[in-house]
Amino acid sequence: MQSSDIAIRIEGLSKRYRIGRRPTRYRTLREAIVDAVSAPARRLSRGLRPPADDVIWALKHVELEVQRGDVLGIIGPNGAGKSTLLKILSRITEPTEGRVEIKGRVGALLEVGTGFHPELTGRENIYLNGAILGMTRREIRAKFDEIVDFAEVDAFLDTPIKRYSTGMGTRLAFAIAAHLEPEILAVDEVLSVGDAAFQRKCLGKMSSVASEGRTVLFVSHNMQPIQSLCKRAVHLERGRIVNDGDPRSVVAHYLADAGSATCEVRWAEPEAPGNDEVRLTSIRARAANGSSSGVYSTSDDLVVEMDFTATKTPSALCVGFDLLTAEGTTLFRTYQTDLAPDEWPRLRVGRNCWQCTVRGGLLNAGVYYICPRIGIHNLYWIVKLDAVVQLELVLDHGVSPFWNTLDARNRPGLIAPILSWRAATVE
Repeated sequence: MQSSDIAIRIEGLSKRYRIGRRPTRYRTLREAIVDAVSAPARRLSRGLRPPADDVIWALKHVELEVQRGDVLGIIGPNGAGKSTLLKILSRITEPTEGRVEIKGRVGALLEVGTGFHPELTGRENIYLNGAILGMTRREIRAKFDEIVDFAEVDAFLDTPIKRYSTGMGTRLAFAIAAHLEPEILAVDEVLSVGDAAFQRKCLGKMSSVASEGRTVLFVSHNMQPIQSLCKRAVHLERGRIVNDGDPRSVVAHYLADAGSATCEVRWAEPEAPGNDEVRLTSIRARAANGSSSGVYSTSDDLVVEMDFTATKTPSALCVGFDLLTAEGTTLFRTYQTDLAPDEWPRLRVGRNCWQCTVRGGLLNAGVYYICPRIGIHNLYWIVKLDAVVQLELVLDHGVSPFWNTLDARNRPGLIAPILSWRAATVE
């Protein structure tokens, strides 16, 4: 591959963060003098490098080349280093080791509000972001109407960004990043904040950007657009690239690695996923009859149970999960908010156990993954995990003996519902 075809070259890239530092209290002059005198001895006793317990390597010896015009999907569990990689490529943070060569301007949508000045209006922030990308006012003005039309915030252009809702800020941020014609577009998982129509709009724009020969880096926990939009995918795990290649193959290996051998996962309270308000302590899949073997019949009713603790009861809390096939296709996402409010499970301060039943006769035989999701509606995720539970469905030969004699392995299609049939009256 010629060097002129390379948009991004990464060599030996590593990023280290200090962790576990307790905030220091105010010290007396005497304490400061004693610390200064004893510091050299402390450094000699522990060596020049920080103690291992005080650092974490978000990225470690990453080697990667991205071709101009490529659409690269980046997947991996939380804490794998995906966002850190994009921040380094966007020059938001510096690497600890290694080097990065980037050819072209980078437009980045990494976190809601990144690059925005909260006191400036939407109009002013469009010009500010364009200037950061190195564009002239004339270039920005030529794209201004397209940006506003895409973001659908024309009524709020002269309103300070700090008064925008999260969705409005996300729409404007993506519109700026995509329309100011950067040679490289880096998009993190923030698209999940918007509604379904906005996500489709953004994915369509990224596809359009890629068709124009520009490079796209796309981080997502949603495996479907990774496979449909990207030409190539990399799987990051603990700061290292563990797989690189065809998106379908990379996604399948990632989900197989991420899926639990058992159909139940538990977390100790301090390390449980979540925040100070809500933490997921366990998730399990079992048959309605109580069996928890991990292998079930396609005719079994399946019950997904999610245990979580809450320190408050926010009215906009959404608790649910995605169900994925072995290839990473999302079959559905369900929340308790799909029901009428008076049918929601009761949310209480303390321990909660909510159950969702997937009726038998709906799913096809095969391997499935459950991805728990807990968030504040249309604002942000509290828990967003990939393929933490794995289960397998096997064909129930008692459901449709005639069909099973024709195909004893599986029925065609992503799902295999048993539907009602009757003869209509013939006039």
